[in-house]
Amino acid sequence: MTNLRKTCEEEPCKVIIPLPEEFDLRVNLGYLERNKNECMYEVENNTITRVIAIGEIQTLVQINVNDKNQMIVHFLAGKPCETTDVIRYIREWFDLDNDLTPFYQMANADPLLKLPVENFWGLRLIGIPDLFEALCWGVLGQQINLNFAYSLKKQFVEKFGESMEWEEKKYWIFPTYKRIAKLTPIDLADIKMTVKKSEYIIGIAQLMASGELSKKKLREIGDFKDVEKNLIKIRGIGPWTANYVLMRCLRFPNAFPIDDVGLINAIKTVLTMDRKPSKDEILKLSIPWRNWESYATFYLWRILY
Repeated sequence: MTNLRKTCEEEPCKVIIPLPEEFDLRVNLGYLERNKNECMYEVENNTITRVIAIGEIQTLVQINVNDKNQMIVHFLAGKPCETTDVIRYIREWFDLDNDLTPFYQMANADPLLKLPVENFWGLRLIGIPDLFEALCWGVLGQQINLNFAYSLKKQFVEKFGESMEWEEKKYWIFPTYKRIAKLTPIDLADIKMTVKKSEYIIGIAQLMASGELSKKKLREIGDFKDVEKNLIKIRGIGPWTANYVLMRCLRFPNAFPIDDVGLINAIKTVLTMDRKPSKDEILKLSIPWRNWESYATFYLWRILY
């Protein structure tokens, strides 16, 4: 893989990833630390510690950034450091291969995006590379506030996920679709989500376990609208959840959850409106964002949370 250097002479093994100029550790950590119930990683002293699971392989890593604008990835436990899959995951997680120069040029001239770009310059659209995790997070977040969504995710992960221990701390791994596919809604009854959401998540897991649904298959479809339609066919996945997954997992730059409450409230806040903007108004405001709708949405979300 390009832009990657490994040093394994000393333990723990580490990899150095040169970062794009448009990367600011502070604002990215600010996003990652936005909720105390986040259970998929720990941020402490500007260092991220988490397990990255790719298939059956689980690797515990620590990630920080040095003063040379390089991301340093230390491999603490699990799969040896010669794998490039973990680095590929991290690059995708932080969207490091996306040149944001055109986005910033557009946003700096846009009355709606100018403020969020000034406040959060260097923020990447932090993704969810695992499709099952992204779909579950989308379902869990439907029609509830962000704090409650994080609480549900924490309950779900700690009940059905595996974990790795390092220096007397436990690091959680998102439940696999293979495990969830074997459950019934009764098994999820202790988690304070609706029965419908339990059914949706189990149904998604079963589709993935059967091979009918996968990230690879969705990417092979290619066309944005066709992928969106395929996602919406899945029980429990509406336009909002589909576009959320298209943004944060499948990385379509034009994904646009236009009916999102957070997006609507962020626009209202930035423009100091005394009412919520209509869908037609949002469509008009978003004309300059063409092919950057996902980043525009993500930056506007940061105004509120």
